[in-house]
Amino acid sequence: MTVTSPIRTLGIIGAGRLGRVLAALAVDAGYRVVVARSGDPAPIARAIAAIGAEAMSVSDLVAMSDVVVLALPLGRYRTLPAELMRGMLVVDAMNYWWGADGDRPDLDDPRTSTSELVQRHLAGARVVKGLGHMGYHDMEDEARPAGAPGRKAIAIAGDAADDLDVVSRLIDDLGFDPVIAGPLASGIMLEPGADAFGADVGADELREMLDGFETSRRGIVVARARRSARS
Repeated sequence: MTVTSPIRTLGIIGAGRLGRVLAALAVDAGYRVVVARSGDPAPIARAIAAIGAEAMSVSDLVAMSDVVVLALPLGRYRTLPAELMRGMLVVDAMNYWWGADGDRPDLDDPRTSTSELVQRHLAGARVVKGLGHMGYHDMEDEARPAGAPGRKAIAIAGDAADDLDVVSRLIDDLGFDPVIAGPLASGIMLEPGADAFGADVGADELREMLDGFETSRRGIVVARARRSARS
């Protein structure tokens, strides 16, 4: 497969199931892929090498990556090295899970998207929400070449058109149709509780889900919380 993105080295912070699936898809698409975990990379080195990627420390990964994907539990986002990641394009694939993150009201506040929290921590980086609303098992099974019948879609949200273009091309290379959800705040439409979360559908159906967010159960909760915050 030919890489169409300007990304040559893709870094993935997080070596769990999502991180490994994304790494394997990116390797298959022709990218150089480097993977880090929150601690010593040695325990994951053999498994990561088996899929054609390289394990390393977070600091080394940030230094050599063109784009970094965050596939850690969301509750660890404040451990990310904000100063080292200044100026980087970062794809936030993290979601709030009570089982992994504990009881964290700050991560479950409908007045803001979780990617906006990540952006505030990584103040010098450019964050795009993406690669976190489709199940990792569906990603692993559903990747198809561009134009293939039944190709599935992955939505992204971000504030800069150029960054959305780069991430869209990455998603296309990974085997999915990219769909733009809107600015970074729109990433809340891709979080747990929204219709698009867990969706394994084509681009048209995914757009319908996004278009219907305001009248969905989660959308009504979000709208009420934001109105209350303004009053």
